[in-house]
Amino acid sequence: MFASVKLSQRLTPAHLFPRRNAPSSATGSGEPAPLSTMDETDVEQVTLALLDAANDKDSAVQEQVRKSMLTLGKQQPDRVLAMCQDYLLKHPKLVVSHRVVILRTIELIASCKIEEITSPSIKRIIALASDEMTRSKEVIPDWQQAASNILVAVGNKHINDIMEEILNKFQPGVLPHFFVVQTLANLSESNVYGMVPFLNAILGTMLPMLSMAKQDNMKWVFSSALCHFSDSILEYLANLDKAPDPTVRKDTFSSEIYAAFEILFNNWLQSRESKLRLTVAEAVGSMCHLMASDKLEEQIPKLIPAVLSLYKKNNEHYIISKSLCQVLDASVNMGSRVLETQLDSLFLALHQQVSAPTDYNNPPTVKNHNEVLRCFSLLANSFPDRLVMFVLQKLENSNERSRMGSLAVLRHLINSSTSTMESKKLLILASIRQPMADHSNKVKKRVVQVISAMAHHGYLELEGGELLVRFIVQHCALHDTNQRGERQSDPEEVTNEALRAMCDSTLHLLTTTVGRLADVLWPKLLYYLTPSQFSNATTPLCKSLVVLGNKKKSNQEPSFNINFTQEVNLPSRQTLMIRLLVNAAFPFSSRGHGAPSLALLQILSINIHHNTELLWDNEIPPLLSILEESTAQSLDKKYWNEKLLKFLSKTLATIDDDKWVCQLAAEATRYLSTYNNALEEKSFLYQCIGVTLQQCFNKEVVKKQLQEVLLTARHSDAVEREGVAIGIGLCANSHLEGTLAKLDEFDKSDAFKKSPSIFNLLKERNDVEVEKVKSTLILCYGQVALNAPPEKILNRIDQDILRCISKHFNTKVLGIKVETKDLTMKLSLIQSVGLIAKAISECVKKQGYIFSRKQELIGVMLDFIKAEPADSLRTPVRHLVMTTCANLIPLDPVLSENESFDLLKVCVNSVFSLPPETHTPEKTKEEEILDAKKRKALHKDTLAALQELLKSVLAKEPTPDGLQNVFKHIESWLTSGHDHERERAVTATAHLLAYYLDNLTVKNMVSFHNLGALLGRLSPRCSDPQPAVRTAAINSIYTLLYIQLRYEGFSLDYKDEAVDSLLPLRDRLENPDHSVLYKTCSDLTKVMSKRLPQQQMTTLVFMLFEGLADSQTNCCRASSVILNTLLKSRGGGLQELVPEMLEVLHVRLQSITEEQVRVAVGQTVLILASQHLQTVFNTLVNQPLPYDSWTSEMWMALGADPIVANQIIEMVMEKLVIMAPYVDKKEYVMRGGTTKVATNQPLAMTCGLKELLLNGQTQEPAVALFPQLFSCLTVRIGASVGVSAPKDHNNKYIASIHVAGVAADALRILLARGQLDEVMKRLDEDNAWDAIREPNTHVTGVTLLARAMAKHAGPRLPAIVECLCPSLNNIYECQRITVTAFFSELLNHHVVTELMLIDVLMNNMMERISDPNCTVRMLAVRGLGNIAQGSPEKVNKYAKELLAAMSSGMEEKDDPGKLITLEAMSGLSKVLLYLDKKNVHLMVVYIFMKIKPFLESENDEIRCASIYLMGNLSKFGSGEQVFKDQIHNVLVSLLLHLVDPNPHVVKACKFAMRVCAPVVGSEQITTMFQNHLHDDKSLHYGEFINDLTKYLIQDFPGMLNFYHISVIQFFKSNWPEVRAGAAMFIGFLLGNLPEDLLSHLNMGTISKGLVMLLQDPDPVVRVKAAEAMGHFH
Repeated sequence: MFASVKLSQRLTPAHLFPRRNAPSSATGSGEPAPLSTMDETDVEQVTLALLDAANDKDSAVQEQVRKSMLTLGKQQPDRVLAMCQDYLLKHPKLVVSHRVVILRTIELIASCKIEEITSPSIKRIIALASDEMTRSKEVIPDWQQAASNILVAVGNKHINDIMEEILNKFQPGVLPHFFVVQTLANLSESNVYGMVPFLNAILGTMLPMLSMAKQDNMKWVFSSALCHFSDSILEYLANLDKAPDPTVRKDTFSSEIYAAFEILFNNWLQSRESKLRLTVAEAVGSMCHLMASDKLEEQIPKLIPAVLSLYKKNNEHYIISKSLCQVLDASVNMGSRVLETQLDSLFLALHQQVSAPTDYNNPPTVKNHNEVLRCFSLLANSFPDRLVMFVLQKLENSNERSRMGSLAVLRHLINSSTSTMESKKLLILASIRQPMADHSNKVKKRVVQVISAMAHHGYLELEGGELLVRFIVQHCALHDTNQRGERQSDPEEVTNEALRAMCDSTLHLLTTTVGRLADVLWPKLLYYLTPSQFSNATTPLCKSLVVLGNKKKSNQEPSFNINFTQEVNLPSRQTLMIRLLVNAAFPFSSRGHGAPSLALLQILSINIHHNTELLWDNEIPPLLSILEESTAQSLDKKYWNEKLLKFLSKTLATIDDDKWVCQLAAEATRYLSTYNNALEEKSFLYQCIGVTLQQCFNKEVVKKQLQEVLLTARHSDAVEREGVAIGIGLCANSHLEGTLAKLDEFDKSDAFKKSPSIFNLLKERNDVEVEKVKSTLILCYGQVALNAPPEKILNRIDQDILRCISKHFNTKVLGIKVETKDLTMKLSLIQSVGLIAKAISECVKKQGYIFSRKQELIGVMLDFIKAEPADSLRTPVRHLVMTTCANLIPLDPVLSENESFDLLKVCVNSVFSLPPETHTPEKTKEEEILDAKKRKALHKDTLAALQELLKSVLAKEPTPDGLQNVFKHIESWLTSGHDHERERAVTATAHLLAYYLDNLTVKNMVSFHNLGALLGRLSPRCSDPQPAVRTAAINSIYTLLYIQLRYEGFSLDYKDEAVDSLLPLRDRLENPDHSVLYKTCSDLTKVMSKRLPQQQMTTLVFMLFEGLADSQTNCCRASSVILNTLLKSRGGGLQELVPEMLEVLHVRLQSITEEQVRVAVGQTVLILASQHLQTVFNTLVNQPLPYDSWTSEMWMALGADPIVANQIIEMVMEKLVIMAPYVDKKEYVMRGGTTKVATNQPLAMTCGLKELLLNGQTQEPAVALFPQLFSCLTVRIGASVGVSAPKDHNNKYIASIHVAGVAADALRILLARGQLDEVMKRLDEDNAWDAIREPNTHVTGVTLLARAMAKHAGPRLPAIVECLCPSLNNIYECQRITVTAFFSELLNHHVVTELMLIDVLMNNMMERISDPNCTVRMLAVRGLGNIAQGSPEKVNKYAKELLAAMSSGMEEKDDPGKLITLEAMSGLSKVLLYLDKKNVHLMVVYIFMKIKPFLESENDEIRCASIYLMGNLSKFGSGEQVFKDQIHNVLVSLLLHLVDPNPHVVKACKFAMRVCAPVVGSEQITTMFQNHLHDDKSLHYGEFINDLTKYLIQDFPGMLNFYHISVIQFFKSNWPEVRAGAAMFIGFLLGNLPEDLLSHLNMGTISKGLVMLLQDPDPVVRVKAAEAMGHFH
């Protein structure tokens, strides 16, 4: 307190004390204090400081200074304005930016308080602003503009005063200051009614000045002013009803304006400065309206050319166009005659402008364009004929920009629809043709806009209107823009897509909104449906025709019925129908034309043929429904095409008119060439022709159309060949004889050999061309066979079809070498063979042909298979080729070994690699997708053919070697990752082995040497996920074992009981339950074990090792089950193989991913270990560190046997106690310092122990040895923290071991084995494991471990404490720290009292208080403090010792980080809660004095702890004045630390203030603290301090001096947040203080302090200081 009083006397001016000590004046009933208001010098000092800071470098501070100035200005406008004026007057050399801020402040105050400012102040402001504005003769825009703005702001209210001042500086004969004129201009805009009455006089004075202006900037400002004046006068005249003087007329100003106009126009408009020229032009435009008509008429011949010439001199054209528009408006309004003489130049200049690019991202170009069109509108009203002629002439110019401009004007004129335009329609129609031929999309876009306008004004019905429709349709058919690479973006660019979309919508609008166009569009639009160049327009065309047709049909208009013979250019009915049908077949092409085509077909039904209406009304809607529900991806193409062909067939049957149908066939054939670039569509059209010919009964027509199709087809293309063949095949359904005859005739005809028409589209060698035609014919025969009626085809196959096929086929295959590259050729041939085979398979059973050139044919056949797509089975090629090969193999000559190998390799791989039969292949150009049923049949046939092929190869060499030669092709597929591939391979193997056994004849006693290998491959398949694989596998093993018996000499009918026991196992394998499968595998192994010769055992074991990494998890598991079963029964004899087996297991483990298999491998190790424990153990301990995964798993496997595990654990604990955990090694020879490096053996054992404990079955030994193992590992962690791994130059990975981490992991696993789940959960949540292994967080980690053990594993603690106690006297400091930390935390929990451990632990802590290590001492102090938390009832028992320990802790000298001090304060805080008052009472003030210096400590934690301790002391001092004084002493500190940068300190302050609140002595403050200072609630500090200052003023007026002096001390705090808070505190104190209490504050000190803060380096502080200054009023 003494210090505070001294300080307050030093800071407070002496003359304030008498007032502060005279309460009767302030609060009594006597006179108020003599000086009860704020001292003016203080306000001035603050205002001055704000003025000084107005140019702060931080924008936020500037803004707050401006706000505070404005606040003060609003409260005392005259006074603050006077100070601003004085400041400016006293600082004539102030930098401009600073002056500007102050002038802007004056403007703001003047704007919002204009009514309250006294007249003298107004005059002073005007004088100041006028002076500031004109002091410098140079133009300094920011400064002078700010001053000018003040005059304009004041002028809105005090126009006369302003004018009086300004006109003093606007004297005749003297050129005024730039900003004087600018101010007059701005005033005329902001106060029209106030200014216009002055304008006549101003103009009178100004006119002589104009000729004196030599500088461009003066000319500019005069021009700008004249423009503003003219606009004001025009506004005034337009609103005379509101004007103060309604007698004002235009001619009042005419002569002055004209005089000014002459100077501006004749002299200034020619200036070189473009900005000036534009402003003069703008002024001239505005002045025209005020000039006398005769004067304007006189000037027009000069004025218009002058304005137009500006376009060339300036880039900004908008202002010129605006000015020109005003000139034209004025001229037209007064009916100028001379204007006509200017038309030519006007048109040209305006046309140039309207042709300029408009960029919508650049608004002036758009505004200019609109302004120019406005000019054209004005001229069109007066001179329509000349304007139209001009525009139409301009259209002939091919320049892109010129055309775009002309079209924009033309559209404008058409839409204006004046009666004069009526007579120009034909002329305009004729003229639009040229731009229609333009290639530019930009021009085309404008043309479309013009056509749209023309359509709405009746142009399209006129002659030539159809060309406009054609133009729109043509551009509906545009294809997408082909953009290559990045191009410079042109804002006006029109892509094909954009133009097309525009034409689509235009066509739609013409159809739907312009009613009179219906007869122009219907039926003429039909013409555009058939030519291919319009195909992309089909969708919008059909939609429009559907709308038109529906309208005409529902209105029963006669024009709905189309006369196809009278209408010129329309396609025939047949062509139209065929076109729409082909469109429908590809519904998602050409922008989705399928549905619109079908919809149009339905509307046209009666126009196509009168019989179709009813049928189509029934048939077409369901087709449309299919399309609605489909997408391009989901539509089944084959199904859809069949639907459409059926629809065609029904239609033709319903039409029932042979002549009509024949015409349809002829026209469809003629129409084929339209689709030369769309082969899929062409192929469908061939099918349509085939269906049509089926219904055509004129045989000559059929023959003619077939000839036409064969002659004109482009045989080089596979798609077209197939289309032709299908079409001809469909035709054969009704015309078999005629079709075969035509094919035969065509084959023999000259046309086939010589006619160039066949080959005119081919560019290849002639012989190849002929082959392609042959391919077509072969396909045709195949399709004929496929489509002809079965009862008619049987007797024709051999005679006609096979003979022709054979002729072409043999020539192809054996006559000319097939080029493998010519894929389409081979596919055509193979496909035709497939079709023929399909046709004859049920009808003809023939014997295989005997071909002499066997090898050559097999080679060709293999080429065919190789040419098949590997990923799909679309054709019967494989099936047919393999069947043929199987038939060829028995024939001589015998195939060589290489030929046989190639044959098997190609066939097996080609079939096995196929996707499953359920897989739907993607559609390709060549074939339709097979349906699922056919695909399944094809798969089945193909697999059966392969099995027959394999058997026929094996039949040539039925020996173990022969079997191996075939099996090696299947072997790799057995372990495929795909189910269907394995199923194929195992099934094939089963068939092969059964065939082998059936055909086995043992002549000599030979060894079946591949039994072990085959069993090793097949036995794991017995638990394959696929049931079919499992069944085939066990059948194979059954067969194999019988083959072995046969080789052992048993007879053919011998039955072996053990082998036969496999048959019931086969039924069990159908159950997919895992346990059943493995039991079955185990039983299977027992049978194999009995029958397997010893010399095959090794092969089998090592094959099974390979099986551990099978692609199928189940099979890996089966391999492991079989392996372990074998080892248990026959492993004893394999001891010499153990090291090699471990090595192989090591390799295998690296590729095994399945967990269960890895476990089984562990069992393999355990089986070996149970026989050779010492060997296995030694091997594992000596493995290189860090253990790789296989070693780890082997360690873990050893944990599965509790006895083995127990032995290992005890051995490891014994070693860890006696072996040194680390050695100190020098880091570098030259430098000092050592590093702790782990010793190898303890580290290896800890690693092994960790892996061992990972096995869940170690629970029994782990629980039995839990206290010893827990203590051992905890101490081991302590001894490992900060220890680095040993170095080994041969093993760089060892350095990656985290020594402490290994021990921590082992401990974590131990807790799991001890089933301490809650302990684990808590430690994981707290991230304790990360903490415990690192040196800087180790203590925290141990604390968390102890806490979790105390809370969730209490009963285990006595034994653990007993095991840990010896380590407290260990020579290793690290171990003492770990145990002390553990015990320290245990004291935090009551469980130690319940377990009667409290005395042991307290004694240990007391002993550790004097430990040489300061961390141990700190932890001991912490432990003593923790008793308050854990066993509060024991606190008073140890009161003396506790207070002594804490006091000495707070005075600890050897405490570098003040950690012991911190623990002492925190501990004392906790202990105080439970100590009796009598034990503490005498020490309260002593402790308070001790902790007060810590409140402002720079260490956050100490600050926090000291505040908490202060709060906890409060209960011992309540009701005592001395304690209350102490609280008030620190209250300001607590309040300001509520904004401390550290959130924990803020929380501590809230706590201390809540608990100390009752001691403060104010109910309001107590309530406030307790309501607002909650830990979880955010605090609005400003509002809180604002309210608090109100209560302090009410409840402690006598202490205000002390408080504000205390706050001012914090102006120098280290923390900017606290300095800012102090400024806020003072600000709110001032803002809330009644005038009668002002005397309690030392305003001088406050203002000095705030002025100092306004220069603080931190902008936040400066902002708050400026804000506080706003309260000085």
